[in-house]
Amino acid sequence: MGAALPFEDATDFDDADRGFLGALVPGVVRDARGRVVWDNDVYGFLGDECPETAHPSLWRQSRLCAKQGLYEVTEGIYQVRGLDLSNMTLVEGLRGIVVIDPLISTETAAAALALYREHRGDRPVTGLIYTHSHADHFGGARGVLPDGAEEGVPVLAPVGFLEHAVSENVYAGNAMTRRASYMYGASLPKGPAGQIGTGLGQTTSIGTISLVPPTVDITETGQEETVDGVRIVFQLTPGTEAPAEMNFLFPDHRALCLAENATHNMHNVLTLRGAVVRDARVWSRYLDEAVELFHGRYDVGFASHHWPTWGHDNVVRFLTEQRDLYAYLHDQTLRMLNEGLTGPELAERIQLPPALEKSWHTHGYYGSLNHNAKAVYQRYLGWFDGNVAHLWEHPPAELALRYVDVAGGPAQALAKARAYAEDGDLRFAATLLNHLVFAVPEDREARETLGSVYDRLGYGCENGPWRNFYLTAAQELRHGVQGEMVDTTNPEMSMALTVPMLLDSVAVRIDGPRAWDDELTIDLVEVESDADAVRRLTLHNGALTHRVLTAPPRTPAGLTLTLAKPQLLGLLAGKSPQELGVGVSGDPALLGRLLSYVTTPDPLFPIVTP
Repeated sequence: MGAALPFEDATDFDDADRGFLGALVPGVVRDARGRVVWDNDVYGFLGDECPETAHPSLWRQSRLCAKQGLYEVTEGIYQVRGLDLSNMTLVEGLRGIVVIDPLISTETAAAALALYREHRGDRPVTGLIYTHSHADHFGGARGVLPDGAEEGVPVLAPVGFLEHAVSENVYAGNAMTRRASYMYGASLPKGPAGQIGTGLGQTTSIGTISLVPPTVDITETGQEETVDGVRIVFQLTPGTEAPAEMNFLFPDHRALCLAENATHNMHNVLTLRGAVVRDARVWSRYLDEAVELFHGRYDVGFASHHWPTWGHDNVVRFLTEQRDLYAYLHDQTLRMLNEGLTGPELAERIQLPPALEKSWHTHGYYGSLNHNAKAVYQRYLGWFDGNVAHLWEHPPAELALRYVDVAGGPAQALAKARAYAEDGDLRFAATLLNHLVFAVPEDREARETLGSVYDRLGYGCENGPWRNFYLTAAQELRHGVQGEMVDTTNPEMSMALTVPMLLDSVAVRIDGPRAWDDELTIDLVEVESDADAVRRLTLHNGALTHRVLTAPPRTPAGLTLTLAKPQLLGLLAGKSPQELGVGVSGDPALLGRLLSYVTTPDPLFPIVTP
């Protein structure tokens, strides 16, 4: 890697240090109970030379991401970096400051605001902007706008923000959260042989997540708003890095905010924690639009991760290379899949053009060329590759038993896997050992051998999440599932859910087989909705469906509940209609019967064992 990449180029380090005003000392943030929710100082080891246990390119990226403090972007615009996965930007207005993206946790956001005020004075927060609908860009809102302080303060966000911000956890939230613990290396020790970063930032804070709902929707490109005397021109970019996202220009500051659409890495078309596949084609086109829309009107570009880029021509080059990166990824994947290549085959073949490969910011520190190409394939063709041998395979544990049998039994499978590992074919060694672990999960020798292979694969990764996945897998093979999942629920997030979302969250947890033979109907009279809308819930054939009644029903409901959303939340939390003051007509036992079928998923389900 030292020969292939321009490690002597210090431009990124110069830019990452530019405008430094001061750091939080120590770089540790605690919650009200004294629990550490963020520790940037733990990454001090990155000041050393890259060890054998890390990819030199990822080590370099982590050193850049670990820089912490308050930085001046341009006159009147400041960033706090290194106090969470994301950056918090502060723009000085006539009376106070407009905050952009208040981090993940209220505690880290409050610490970032305090650091700004230490160096720039005690200015009030007079505006809040969310660039997009991911939690690392809104979760710390109450850290800068405590309860009651939001009165009269405009909160700006792209149209659709609130729905997308809260809906992701409704459907696959438990699985996503579990897989995110792998992606960010939450349980790994920080160190040269452990977690060294994620490529996008160092890791995620684990404090209190909040949400202050938007008061101003940005609904079209070209929309201009003035907040505390600060002029802002917006570009909507839906369906790029997030379903609701926007770039925007500060024309009087000649500064362009790029949200998370253009950062100093290749981003994810499909994040490894799981999500809906993003559209690399649309992503590229919005970057192209930004190049033309704002051309000649800025001298610096900054984003909600990483460090800014200064100089108009440098920003244009950065944006065009990012544009070409996602366009090339999309188009070459489509070219190869139309030639008959499958996802794994084309992911193995695709290569970036040399001009893109030599740019640090196109490297796969967070997304990767390999898994992004598979994601584009998945977006267009889905999971099935057309080979009928893959249409109806055995599930993993059953398949594993047969593979181990073909190998001659557990001892022979282990010996053959070790031989592949010794020959340097770690990928097939991992495949064979994974079958062995799934066939004989109690085999400690097999688990340790597979853990060692995962260690070696992790150490060689340029991609932060890949490294974290491999090393977390190795750790869980050796020690089992450890720690506890972070609770991301809070009353503000729950209240932001619509009634249909709340009911969907129940429907996806119904134990269908247990409910096969039951049938019931419950009407909800929603007293806060227009004209007290009636929503009918029907449990039939193990499926819970719901709809708003637009005409008198043909059959009466077995139970009618008259309630508002807070009371519905209380019922779903296990409180009784009586203690919540819910109006009840009909058979109250039907509610208990329905809720008896609702399951609670295990937040620590196994991933690398059956």
